[in-house]
Amino acid sequence: MRTITADALVELLDEPEEYFLMDVREPDEFSEWRIPGAVNVPLGELAARVGEVPRGREVVTVCAVGSRASTAAEMLARSGIDAEVLQGGMSAWATVYDEVEVVLGGATVVQVRRRGKGCLSYLIGAGQSAVVIDPSADVAQYTDRATSRGWEVTYVVDTHLHADHVSGARALADATGATLMLNPADAFEFDFSPLADGMRIHIGEGADLDVSIVSTPGHTMGSTCFVLGEYALFSGDTLFLESVGRPDLADRAEQFAHDLYASLHERVLVHPDALLVFPAHFGESVEVRGGEPTAATLGALRSSLRQLEMGEDDFVAWACSSVKQRPPNYVAIVGANQGATSIGDEERRGLEAGPNRCAVAG
Repeated sequence: MRTITADALVELLDEPEEYFLMDVREPDEFSEWRIPGAVNVPLGELAARVGEVPRGREVVTVCAVGSRASTAAEMLARSGIDAEVLQGGMSAWATVYDEVEVVLGGATVVQVRRRGKGCLSYLIGAGQSAVVIDPSADVAQYTDRATSRGWEVTYVVDTHLHADHVSGARALADATGATLMLNPADAFEFDFSPLADGMRIHIGEGADLDVSIVSTPGHTMGSTCFVLGEYALFSGDTLFLESVGRPDLADRAEQFAHDLYASLHERVLVHPDALLVFPAHFGESVEVRGGEPTAATLGALRSSLRQLEMGEDDFVAWACSSVKQRPPNYVAIVGANQGATSIGDEERRGLEAGPNRCAVAG
């Protein structure tokens, strides 16, 4: 039986006409979390629906961890259809990373994309130094990329206290000797260097760009955006390409929604339209393609997101009424990110399974 790795599958996603991605999980599993472009044909229905599987295209079968997908591939083989099985299923898909590099002025921005989780993090380098924003717990994704470019990671920052995935900020700072900088308005129980509104972090020699900190409470009290010169805004979970950050995770939805409205209008939307917005997450409605950064200009978001056109009362009412299911296991994940508990790698992967749920539904 032929198999395909999750890393290799990423390369197919830009060519949907050449492959047929068939997810054989149950409909509730599929609706909860799926790979873009996948078609749901539950294993129990496959025998009756095998005629829906196109011939002449590469077929990849997917399930949670691979067992049902293997059974589906065997069934297809008996019908004369050759299929590959996604090794490790959705569990493996959750661990896949790719990158896109963009040169902005005197700095190079490497967007590190965790495709199955919808997480975005950033390695920003100039000269021989680099800053990392919102790293995942897979710290080798950043150390390896920095080393290959001749950069030393000198600062590590998180845009906020994450609730949907375990932060790698402390581990990356420990591994590299970098200075860990966080907003003390979020509750952390370990040592770090505090961010302050208006502070500037120098990236590296040979660059005329700094990272400026803009405090933007709303998603969390310590939510922080970073502005890279006149080129880019790293918006964390304050502003996404398809919506805005949810205000309800601290159980103070109305207060945080007012804070978020003020942050957006007083701290974010005051920037020029040409500024590129790089968020910390992307949702299902955002098209992600190889070689293209997952980003948009502030002007494009200003004109496409109706939430940014609302008055404050309407915005608060919409934000409070539109939030849905919270990130799974978010209490345990927040505890780990605060430093109150520790989580091993195997447990972490289980806790992080599933899509991000940090945006308010559009």
